[in-house]
Amino acid sequence: MNLNGTQNTETKNLNGTQNTKTKRLALGATALAIAAAGTFGAVSASAAGPAAQGTTTTATSAGAHNLTTSTHLTVAAATKAAQAALDAAGKENQKVSVAVVDRNGNTLVTLRGDGAGPQSPESAERKAYTAVSWNAPTSELAKRLAQAPNLKDIPGTLFLAGGTPVQAKGAPVAGVGVAGAPSGDLDEKFARAGVAALDK
Repeated sequence: MNLNGTQNTETKNLNGTQNTKTKRLALGATALAIAAAGTFGAVSASAAGPAAQGTTTTATSAGAHNLTTSTHLTVAAATKAAQAALDAAGKENQKVSVAVVDRNGNTLVTLRGDGAGPQSPESAERKAYTAVSWNAPTSELAKRLAQAPNLKDIPGTLFLAGGTPVQAKGAPVAGVGVAGAPSGDLDEKFARAGVAALDK
């Protein structure tokens, strides 16, 4: 209504229904509000996404100059060497155990032959560990005990013949140890047969 009591033609027409122009304005305002809300939600979601990802994917690098690489024997190769050593002992009717350790002295494979003594698996592991630690056959290392008897006190070692290192370009990458034969010379012979199998 205006001041003189007549109806405003912009808000009502003659039959009392709302003006089409007013309807269009109302619908336009509603659509604009919905679009704005949707855009705000999308912007909020995309703004939160990278920030959240950034906090979970943060990583530091040690830098290549701070790292070192070493060569290790594969489990398949270690198994091949151990089986070859056990087969060599079997051909001479010797009941032995064979162990192969990696460059760090960790046991990769242990095979206890049929009838081998209960002490032989541990002895084979210690011989293999000793051979890879000094990069030399344990028969040679046993001779060093005369000059340095305290060597035998180093944990995990066994200075008896029967262990030999596996080398790559002169560096030790593994050790093969055999125990259970009547002599250390035989044990070492079988250990060398295991190493030789890796060249085939």
